[in-house]
Amino acid sequence: MLIEGAENTRVLVACEFSGTVRDAFLERGFDAWSCDLLPDDKGSNRHMRGDVRNMLGHGWHLLIVAHPPCTRLCNSGVRWLSVPPPGRTVEEMWAELDEGAALFSALWNAPVPHVAVENPVMHKHAKARIVDYREPSQSVQPWQFGHGETKRTCLWLRNLPVLSPTNIVEGRTARVHRATGWGKAAVTRWRERSRFFPGIAAAMADQWGHHIINTERLAA
Repeated sequence: MLIEGAENTRVLVACEFSGTVRDAFLERGFDAWSCDLLPDDKGSNRHMRGDVRNMLGHGWHLLIVAHPPCTRLCNSGVRWLSVPPPGRTVEEMWAELDEGAALFSALWNAPVPHVAVENPVMHKHAKARIVDYREPSQSVQPWQFGHGETKRTCLWLRNLPVLSPTNIVEGRTARVHRATGWGKAAVTRWRERSRFFPGIAAAMADQWGHHIINTERLAA
């Protein structure tokens, strides 16, 4: 499973506390790290806790943003900008939109040669606030990578090829999206939605890993 030359390639996985994407790259020999405001689920010493924007200038070859805060950026939450949820104000909703767009902009325009940012489909207000916004390069589904579920994920790619499906399977269950509940149940649902699918993570490590190593060799 090790990829020749991977040990010299530094990978930063931002906004990830599960370690799924980071570990997929580690298993192939990459110098991979994760960063999130939350502690790592597995207690890994390959996890940095804090604002990832403070880590961007440390010589990474690849930045993958696994699950950035997207509540205010995505289409499913645009209604809150005009009619906020109970206990919140319109001003707070727009301020959170500005914060989310600023984070996306910083990551998308990071000083890293290869960048991939994951996010749901965005509404027009989010697009207008993102520096150098471009439409996503592709969208993928878990069932294209061995998981019998549906959860459309858009990928914004810079200097990376689109992912090719690796294992198309039956099953179109929207398991996490159908989960409901309040209080602790809502927190559990949020954490589950934030977890990356291992099949997609493996495809990233294999396909993007080889691409970056080959690109570096040609440039040498």
